[in-house]
Amino acid sequence: MAVTVGFMAATPDQAKAATGPKLSLIAATDSVTLTSWKEEPGVYLDLGTYLTAEGTPLEFKVTRKSYKDPVTITQTVFQGGRAKTKTLPPGTVKDFSGLPGFAEITITDNTGKKVVSKTESFCPNNASGRVRPDAPSTSKYPESCPTNAFTLGSVWGVEKGWAANTYGGSYTQPVKLAAGTYTAKIGVAKKYRDLLGIADKPATVKLTIQERSWEDGAGAEPARSAAAGGHAGHGAAHQAPAGHAGHGAGHAPTPAQAGAPETSGAGPSYNVGHGPLKAAPPAVPWAVKRQQAARADMQAGDTAGQTDGSRQAPALTPRSQRPSGTPTVPNVPKPDLRSLPAYGITISDGGQNVPGKDYLAFSANVWNAGPAQLVVDGFRSPGKAKMDAYQYFYDAAGKQVGYTPTGTMEWDPRPGHVHWHFTDFASYRLLKADKKEAVRSGKEAFCLANTDAVDYTVKNANWHPFNTDLSTACGQENSISVREVLDVGSGDTYTQDLPGQSFDITDVPNGTYYIQVLANPAKRLKETNLDNNSALRKIVLGGAPGRRTVTVPAHDLVNAN
Repeated sequence: MAVTVGFMAATPDQAKAATGPKLSLIAATDSVTLTSWKEEPGVYLDLGTYLTAEGTPLEFKVTRKSYKDPVTITQTVFQGGRAKTKTLPPGTVKDFSGLPGFAEITITDNTGKKVVSKTESFCPNNASGRVRPDAPSTSKYPESCPTNAFTLGSVWGVEKGWAANTYGGSYTQPVKLAAGTYTAKIGVAKKYRDLLGIADKPATVKLTIQERSWEDGAGAEPARSAAAGGHAGHGAAHQAPAGHAGHGAGHAPTPAQAGAPETSGAGPSYNVGHGPLKAAPPAVPWAVKRQQAARADMQAGDTAGQTDGSRQAPALTPRSQRPSGTPTVPNVPKPDLRSLPAYGITISDGGQNVPGKDYLAFSANVWNAGPAQLVVDGFRSPGKAKMDAYQYFYDAAGKQVGYTPTGTMEWDPRPGHVHWHFTDFASYRLLKADKKEAVRSGKEAFCLANTDAVDYTVKNANWHPFNTDLSTACGQENSISVREVLDVGSGDTYTQDLPGQSFDITDVPNGTYYIQVLANPAKRLKETNLDNNSALRKIVLGGAPGRRTVTVPAHDLVNAN
């Protein structure tokens, strides 16, 4: 048996005796009314069923050693104040989006005829709130399960005394049901009952389907429709945050959107990256707002204000004035910037709508493997167009112990941006088959935001990053100073359908190429390792001018374009 870091090894007998939390499937109500919109493909089955954990939390760590290795899952079992690791069978999970085939749903009509039989995945991070008043006031676990194809590690959990909705949200397929009444039976698949010790007690819910049209009432599409990202009972949690207006508002969808991840898993805003992409919702909204105070029942390694064993993050607001004195780069933990292989790769017109022009569009992500945050402040001298940027360093207690100049920040007024960019954060290059440069993207300046949960199993990973959307991270045109933070475990996705972010391949011959995403290209940022900043993604260009094609081979075991 493997052992969770920080705890003594357990004998096989001890590990076998660790049975885990008491888990129960419950229904919040015995009757649910759902709306079937005529303009939509069917009904999303949010039936109000939850998995509850008592005694100890339900916790999983989902990882892969590399993209050549399959995704594996272990359960962390808490017993007698100690944590032990229980490895679940190979093949239990195939990705990081949840436990596949967890919920089994059957629906019968008034005659007893079965009209729906399906299974749904379950993301334990679909926390919906407490089931008793003395339960922990907040859940320490992340707020969704990531769906980025290049995720490396994730943590899933149901806090003790909490409930997680078994409904898969917008990641499930709707079902066709005519208006009327039905009986829904929801259970847990046998393999999960056996693995986790869940009783075979399915929930039964009376289901009423009412049929409506968007033209009913005010004559507009309902705000809570599935097409708008809001299914019954989820309201505003399914909308893109208001702060995203101006970061792509008014842009028509482009083909590049098809390959972008639907959700990041980084935080409550569920931003999909720096682009005019529609943000998909989490499966359920938060019923309890996160508090900044320390939890009353902290786990091993927690301290005040920290519920995942990592140090408390420095304030997200910049200093009131630029640093003074002698710059120093102390011997303290530093960030480790790494790049993910490019994805969401497609041919577009680059937004130029010029006949005969071809552009290669893709999404790119640079993430921080830690063990320290990347903290960059920009300070503006009155009347100057650019800010001077500084990287800050912190000791293990979170105290600032040094800083160093690290370039500039510049204001980008173009549609889809309209925020401050930190220059020289990353660069994109199209390399020939011999790895020599063919085309370089003009995009090298970025606003840093924690849009994607890339690996929450690394040391000091912050499971609740704050600046997960552009409205909290990038400042305004009249800002005097800006702080941009890339937290440990999270990455920053930029979609290549923004202005100036596509390769012009009009005159690039057909053949094999590599898209290179390179973090910290000028090496101005101080890191723990500068040798792992590059990621390559192989592509094959074909077609004729104005009708170019791109073929994207699998990247080891990751078969996503």
